[in-house]
Amino acid sequence: MQFETILYEKKGPVAVLTLNREKALNSINAQASREMEQAWVDFRDDPALRVAILTGIGEKAFSTGMDLVATAGGENQFEGRRSEFGGFTKGMPIYKPIIAAINGFCLAGGLELALTCDIRICVPEARFGLPEVRWAIMPGAGGTQRLPRAIPQAWANYLILTGEQMDAETALRLGLVSHVVPREELMDRAMQIAGIICERGPLAVRTAKEAISRGQDMPLDHGLAYEGVLLARLMGTEDAKEGPRAFAEKRKPEYHGR
Repeated sequence: MQFETILYEKKGPVAVLTLNREKALNSINAQASREMEQAWVDFRDDPALRVAILTGIGEKAFSTGMDLVATAGGENQFEGRRSEFGGFTKGMPIYKPIIAAINGFCLAGGLELALTCDIRICVPEARFGLPEVRWAIMPGAGGTQRLPRAIPQAWANYLILTGEQMDAETALRLGLVSHVVPREELMDRAMQIAGIICERGPLAVRTAKEAISRGQDMPLDHGLAYEGVLLARLMGTEDAKEGPRAFAEKRKPEYHGR
């Protein structure tokens, strides 16, 4: 698949999607959203792929969100669009894990993209924020909904309503990211995490992500009931029989996604 605004690579069971607009600080225009959607659909539907890594090219920005230069020129991604911002921020459920490898500024729609990912790691120079109100707009790709679910409400309110930024250390302390690693180790660490996930039962990983994704918007009793339904479905698979058998036989399990 050939793209202009992104790079999309398959490294064994891992897909790597890299925002490729370095001069524009990896901002997202309408073309980038359309191309990202194509890549996410391919990742979702390719049975050989188990984990994706999302990152940005260069050393300055993961993504600074919607391309405001294009917006000032009349482009409106939020009116009559054929794809979601970034390809998957609202309308495309993906139950395979996605890792955000945050290599710099993670602002506005860039943070909204990162919030859609399951695991976030960053470099010490990373900065996070939703500065949309500075420019008389608001987070419109999930930021007002996902950020208060990811960090304490008071901090989410502060970032959304002031448009201020926070540094990597604060993001780690608040739980927005799980690891802060030296820049030269960022992609190696992301691939290491992806590799760990790829060793686990693929159906179990996807089912667990589905339980997390859908259950967080349910009352606890409904979420627990839904978890039970998913568990019952999973326990009937070949993989769910192979795992305990391998444990009992003290050997490495062989999973086939069945």
